Amino acid sequence: MNEKDNSKKHDLEERTFCFAKRVIDFIQPLHKTIANIEISRQLVRSAGSVGANYIEANESLGKKDFLMRIRICRKEAKETCYWLKLVTCTETGERERLALIQESTELTKIFGAILIKSK
Repeated sequence: MNEKDNSKKHDLEERTFCFAKRVIDFIQPLHKTIANIEISRQLVRSAGSVGANYIEANESLGKKDFLMRIRICRKEAKETCYWLKLVTCTETGERERLALIQESTELTKIFGAILIKSK
């Protein structure tokens, strides 16, 4: 891996970390309805899993393991988008919800591109 690829790896690690942190910050002010509580739990799990699995992919034991972890990253990013679409937020939180949906969509595409390039 050259220096440019290594930089991209760390950029994506930071990006997925910031994404998970933004999701955590987003759910804090949500109304504590039964639905929002359950959706928030799933949302935090899936958003955090994107970055955690990307770190695992970078420490993979081989190409097969790497590809499996990247597939999981893509799957978790898609799932996060699903939960973000379901959660009910205030009008003030709507802008951030839409931004997080956009970010999860972009991450899904990035991991899809990694899969295509890595095969």
